[in-house]
Amino acid sequence: MILSELGAAVETLSGVGPAAAKKFASLNIFTVADLLSVFPRDYEDRTKRIPLRDYVNFPKVHTICKVTAHQWFGYGKMKTLKIAITDGSANAWLVAFNRDFLEKSLPEGSIIAVTGKFETKYNELQSSSFEASRISFDGNLADFENIPVPDSAVIPIYPLTEGLTQKVYRKTVAQALKQYAKNISNEIPDKIIKERNLLNKSEAILFVHQPQTLNQAQEARKTLIYEELYLFEYKMLERALMHRGTLPLQDFVPEAYPYFSTPDSETGLEQIRNEFQKSLSPRQKQIFSSLNFELTLDQMNSILEMNRDIDKSQTECNTMLNAPQKLSKPPFSMQRLLQGDVGSGKTLVSFFVCARTIDYGGQCAILAPTELLARQHAENAAKLLEPAGIKTAFLTGNLKASGRQSLLNALRDGNIDIVIGTHALFSRNTQYKNLQLAVIDEQHRFGVTQRESIISKGRISFKHMAHSPDLLMMSATPIPQTLALTAFGDLDISVIKTMPKGRLPVKTYLTVFGNERNVYEAIRKELNAGHQAYFVYPRIAENPQAEQTEKTSLKSAEEMFDFLSKEVYPNFKCALIHGKTDDEQQAEILKKFSSGNIQVLVATTVVEVGVDVPNATCIAIEHAERFGLAELHQLRGRVGRGKFQSYCFLTYSKNITETGISRLKALHQSNDGFFIAEEDLKLRGPGEVFGTAQSGYFALNIADLSRDKEILKTARYNALCQLKQRNP
Repeated sequence: MILSELGAAVETLSGVGPAAAKKFASLNIFTVADLLSVFPRDYEDRTKRIPLRDYVNFPKVHTICKVTAHQWFGYGKMKTLKIAITDGSANAWLVAFNRDFLEKSLPEGSIIAVTGKFETKYNELQSSSFEASRISFDGNLADFENIPVPDSAVIPIYPLTEGLTQKVYRKTVAQALKQYAKNISNEIPDKIIKERNLLNKSEAILFVHQPQTLNQAQEARKTLIYEELYLFEYKMLERALMHRGTLPLQDFVPEAYPYFSTPDSETGLEQIRNEFQKSLSPRQKQIFSSLNFELTLDQMNSILEMNRDIDKSQTECNTMLNAPQKLSKPPFSMQRLLQGDVGSGKTLVSFFVCARTIDYGGQCAILAPTELLARQHAENAAKLLEPAGIKTAFLTGNLKASGRQSLLNALRDGNIDIVIGTHALFSRNTQYKNLQLAVIDEQHRFGVTQRESIISKGRISFKHMAHSPDLLMMSATPIPQTLALTAFGDLDISVIKTMPKGRLPVKTYLTVFGNERNVYEAIRKELNAGHQAYFVYPRIAENPQAEQTEKTSLKSAEEMFDFLSKEVYPNFKCALIHGKTDDEQQAEILKKFSSGNIQVLVATTVVEVGVDVPNATCIAIEHAERFGLAELHQLRGRVGRGKFQSYCFLTYSKNITETGISRLKALHQSNDGFFIAEEDLKLRGPGEVFGTAQSGYFALNIADLSRDKEILKTARYNALCQLKQRNP
């Protein structure tokens, strides 16, 4: 029987009555399976004697002591017992708050076993958090230093709730292990257990709860971590087989992923350039010839990978429609994540993929989370794609009714090749003639239901099979490798790491409040040189409901626009933009900023995506500690998009937290979005980074994606091999 099938209620265990069961229920523990699946959060190693003198070097002391005196301090209900002890290495006091009974159970002259956390307080060594018990000793009291510590063991420490003690918890777990541990079956293949030198599941469960040594506990945890990640990855890969008919290609590196590694020689680079150009479809060739710059190797690799996907998808879709008997599994459709740093050229790659789809006679939809970003994509698409005969359109919920219906009619009749917009792309009234590719930008801002809504607009069903449109999801926030292998474990992944030629790394400076004038003057030099600047603030205006301290200390965009435009930069044209700015006004301001008619743009995070102004060389982010690491990196990406040296100034308050300091240090240390993503994962955890903290999606029990990266890779590889054997 596998662990999850142990459905007996905890009340069936000896010693667990209704009151205890209620306390366990508050920890979401209802069954034996629940109980044994909550693993200790820590262990106390009581197999080694740790004397009082070593209290600084260990979390807890574990020793044998002699009680030398009793004292009382305080009055009335506050009267408290103090017990003087010594173990020969040092003298100390046990402060027994609300434990007056210890006066009789630990009398003067007795020998006791003591475990506790000690510290120097009021010029004496003492502990108020301790366990102490009297032990019998018939020998000479002078020899008590040589008495072995009783009940030597590794003690598990569990998460508790009010009214539930470690003693009761451990006793309940012991009962469950006694009744059920031997019958727990393995959930991963025996061959893998042997190859990876893992424990059987029954042993792992026993040793994780009742280890004899710390090493035994570590071996049990290693087995359980591996098992959890293996089962997770197996399910993700099964999903890939179910909805794509094949396994993700990157797992076959390097044989089926030949363009992943950068060639060492110029000959190798030239070979890839030649193969890239040979692979281009007619419209792709037109777009390529119109570029006045060279694509990066990563961009070419990504386009090559997606060209193969599109070709395979088209072939299998046609087979499904014309000769379904030739297909033994569901037809393939591209399911790919394209991730790259800010400004690495992901959108251009998506335009190439759209062009290939259009050459096959299909339509494309590019979905963006904000109108600002969608408008930017639409303008760029029009400039680049329309000369190649590709008809583009821009659709949002704010489009006026007169033009909206004619656009929807054109889309339905197939007179539009690419439609770019926001949520209106998958609204009820939006119909496509032949949607074959959906591109979702800033994919983390869309839920699974929204993705499915646009995919369903182009799904073709035939008898017992269905073919979905190809899907390309893009992320300008690089995703840590462990998240990519879990959240997107059923997708193929393309990565753009190299930046376009001529880009200089943005120089990042940290400034504490009180020194803003230095930032203002540094930016003034750039403005005088003909460049432009952003100023970003965490809120639009002062919140009248806020605490008084926040009102006086937290700057707002409206307040600072007034200050900057009148007192700091009166000789430069300044403008204000935020989430409440009218869409048409917002577009007009950004158009003027892009053309250079506005030099200073004061904003909230509305400029985080969708603003590309190569002449902007400075961004000042005030109250930087109020922003997340990924958000700060995205904002910094608004500059450094041209050939000029650019600068980012992060101004922070003096009461910044340790986590805030870590975030800013990471930004100061590196411009690499992939490094930033890994640091963000360490600081916030996968649920917060990926916005799934409340969904349970990343409710890993014992594994940790930051710590267990290598185990995850191994588990995924083993799961892949197992699935390949079953589905050749």
